[in-house]
Amino acid sequence: MQNKNNSRRRFLKNSGLLIAGTTILNTNLVGETLIKPGESLLAVEKISPTEHLMRDHGLLKRILLIYQEIMDRINKKSSFPPETVIDSANTIRMFIEANHEQMEENYLFPHFKKANTLVELVHILVTQHQKGSDLTSKIVQLGADNFKKNKEKEQLKKYLYSFIRMLSAHEAREDTVLFPAFRKLISETEYESLGEQLAQKEFDMFGPNGFELMLHRVEDIEKKLKIYELSKFTPKV
Repeated sequence: MQNKNNSRRRFLKNSGLLIAGTTILNTNLVGETLIKPGESLLAVEKISPTEHLMRDHGLLKRILLIYQEIMDRINKKSSFPPETVIDSANTIRMFIEANHEQMEENYLFPHFKKANTLVELVHILVTQHQKGSDLTSKIVQLGADNFKKNKEKEQLKKYLYSFIRMLSAHEAREDTVLFPAFRKLISETEYESLGEQLAQKEFDMFGPNGFELMLHRVEDIEKKLKIYELSKFTPKV
């Protein structure tokens, strides 16, 4: 466990997100701190476990739209900034795979196994977490050469398609089946306590503005691709 935590810290450091105590070493959020000095995170962010996880799904959906935009550009033989792929994949690796999915596997899934409820679904979800992580690694590895060759772009398109298809179905099944069922498995007290635990875990890993920091990262990528404005997605027909 200690080696895993050290590895996670090294990854955060290399990504410019190393946390010192409760302060994120990043100037993008200066003046936007959600927690006042001496104030507890749990006094500020009181959201339910499923609301917390569905909020993360919203962030993931925006990255899937980024992936779709890159796929479309490859199909049209249009250019795209290579860093938009790498930054998106690293955000998924850091916030979704190392944080969100670990919360699900450690805090939600065991309740279903204990109750012998939706066990097959949970098994599939865990498998898809692993497959998604494999795809993310392949996407990052491809990015080392900045997608200069058409062959690499075509391979990237296949990885992006597989990731979008799987994760779209994955999060939709969690939002409509798993999360509603989970609410019935534990008491109100346990449910509220779990919400605090998830908030604390996110705080421990990313500091007081973890979600906001990730949202800013995604917004910056959207702006580079010129798809930040919601009106861009309104059909003209």
